[in-house]
Amino acid sequence: MGSMSIWHWALVVLVVVVLFGGRGKLSSLMGDAAKGVKAFKDGLKDSDEDKPRDERAGALPRTDAEKEDLKN
Repeated sequence: MGSMSIWHWALVVLVVVVLFGGRGKLSSLMGDAAKGVKAFKDGLKDSDEDKPRDERAGALPRTDAEKEDLKN
């Protein structure tokens, strides 16, 4: 049970080839993932800016000046 069979080694080799095979395949995948995360964050920022100021805050006005600003 402690020794690894040929199938275990074949699986290890397959995983290593998939992850590290080719020219910069792993770094390319990580770069694409980073671009996706950045696009997602930018999308969240854009949707928040489209809303009026009082809806973005999600809270009631705290000062009289803010209350007057909302009336205008």
